[in-house]
Amino acid sequence: MQMVSGQVSLLHHSALNLSAFQWFGFSSSASTRPNEKETAQSGNEREDKAEGDAAADEKEASVSDEKNKSDLQSDLSRDDLVKLVVEREELLKLKEEEHEKMKDKVLRTYAEMENVKERTRREAENTKKFAIQNFAKSLLDVADNLSRASSAARESFSKIDTSNDASGAVLQLKTLLEGVEMTEKQLTEVFKKFGVEKYDPINEEFDPNRHNAVFQVPDASKPVDHVAVVLKAGYMLHDRVIRPAEVGVTVAVDSE
Repeated sequence: MQMVSGQVSLLHHSALNLSAFQWFGFSSSASTRPNEKETAQSGNEREDKAEGDAAADEKEASVSDEKNKSDLQSDLSRDDLVKLVVEREELLKLKEEEHEKMKDKVLRTYAEMENVKERTRREAENTKKFAIQNFAKSLLDVADNLSRASSAARESFSKIDTSNDASGAVLQLKTLLEGVEMTEKQLTEVFKKFGVEKYDPINEEFDPNRHNAVFQVPDASKPVDHVAVVLKAGYMLHDRVIRPAEVGVTVAVDSE
């Protein structure tokens, strides 16, 4: 009876000791083999390390590939850049040619406009200067008649014997002559005021623009093709001949 009681007490003590070890996380097998949890954790760490090494190797390979790819792209970019520069230079050359053509066109247009402007100004000035040309030409015959009347009256007056003039006709003729001469002089002044001038081409070299040859005069004392006789004086309006002078022109005298 006492033996059984001692065995039970020993078992109870062993059970208490086992419960205490288990309570603090120890087991009876800890002294002989590692904990299963630690083993699993160590395996996970090794797997993570292997995965990390693989990822690092993969990343390094990716960086190397990207570097090689970047170098290749860099080489291609330089070729493309050279090609692009050539294309830009050709385009720039074309634009410069277009610019030169446009500049030449603008200069030509500007020159043409200046010519039109100058021509228009000159035409307007000529229109103003020669506006009275037809009117002046209509008065030239009047001036010729006054000149003939003055010459005829002067010639007649020189032939009259004033000592036998009892009726006073000589005085009247003299007054008439003075009136004609004054009218001719006044008409000449009006002509000159508006740019109309009379010219006498005697002894001038024949010029078809200024002279109208009516007949020829054989005269060895004068040079050939020179004005020897003036039948009707010429008139100019500013620098334009509005009526050429009617003249006789010298010709060579036949020696025979």
